[in-house]
Amino acid sequence: MTDTPRHFGPEIQGAIYLRGLSGAKPDIPTSFTGLEAAAQKKMTPEAWAYTAGSAGLETAAEANRAAFSRFPIAPRMLGGAAQRNLGCEIFGARAVAPIMSCPVGVLEMMHPEADLAVARAMSRLQLPMIISSQASKPMEEIAKANGDGDRFYQLYWGKKDEVAESFVKRAEQIGAKAIFLTLDTTALGWRPRDLDLGYMPFLRGQGIAQFTSDPAFRALLPQTPEENPQAAAIMFTQIFSDPGLDWARIAKIKSWTKLPVVLKGIQRADDAAKAVSEGFDGIMVSNHGGRQVDGGMGALDALPGVVAAVKGKVPVFMDSGIRCGADVFKALALGAAGVGIGRPYVYGLALNGDQGVQTVMEYLLSELDLIMGLNGCRTPADITRDLLAG
Repeated sequence: MTDTPRHFGPEIQGAIYLRGLSGAKPDIPTSFTGLEAAAQKKMTPEAWAYTAGSAGLETAAEANRAAFSRFPIAPRMLGGAAQRNLGCEIFGARAVAPIMSCPVGVLEMMHPEADLAVARAMSRLQLPMIISSQASKPMEEIAKANGDGDRFYQLYWGKKDEVAESFVKRAEQIGAKAIFLTLDTTALGWRPRDLDLGYMPFLRGQGIAQFTSDPAFRALLPQTPEENPQAAAIMFTQIFSDPGLDWARIAKIKSWTKLPVVLKGIQRADDAAKAVSEGFDGIMVSNHGGRQVDGGMGALDALPGVVAAVKGKVPVFMDSGIRCGADVFKALALGAAGVGIGRPYVYGLALNGDQGVQTVMEYLLSELDLIMGLNGCRTPADITRDLLAG
């Protein structure tokens, strides 16, 4: 990573206005509402339902957004932040900002380059990516596309421990710097948009490339996935999730790897305290973008309680509902060490592949940079709770 910080706000904003002098307008809308509307027009009904949809009445997704309105920014004047450096370090990954891409599955529905496009864009931006267990490409191919970029791996732990262990070992081999273990998907949530279309991509062999490329998973099959792809897809659905997963079982991961392990999906203070006492290395506050438990609380509402519970012993990250740079600012002010971005970059992917991903992430970086300057914040460490009025 370069040691010279980029001033994303003036750079990206200025470039847009300069191009506007010749009549050019951004190919990718700069607001989330415009981005989402453009992506919906580009995506198939199935891809749109999978990406935009949430569980049940989608109240948990609505709660994510409502939570941000409860913490308005109270701008501090004359802070003297002409020079800003958004850079940080996350488990040894040097990032230009405390932002990473969330693991989103089945990206082949949005763009043929899928995870490879995301990997290239995040590497160019010098931001970490979290590779998904439900990726459309094997993690080895994603790592190759990511090149010198920093990456983490997200683990779904299903019914077969040997498959979970194999994923972790492969993640080590591709240079992942941490494992993000997702806890909130031990069963698939009730998702009406997908159900009404009768469409589960996994049954069609989509989004299961980590499994079909894995030796432990392949050993479960009487025929190879190449010989019988339908049988492989059915086997995946049989072992993918396990409601019986518990604290005792996930403790095994410490014997599989020396990599830091972050528990993703925690929202309660008591669960956060338990994670610390069990020796895990970080927490990601998340409600899976509202896709799992309808009626659940907003992730940002859960963040302060989790931060208080861990007492600074491990870093706390946050995802779910982040749509703009102001949202990132609020999460950092409430104690997050970094945030994950999901739907926004997926919409960018659908619109223009890796360049679309890069553009959307640059918009987020630019707004965060400008808001930091407008609040007198020179670094992410300067973004503190007293800058919020809620």
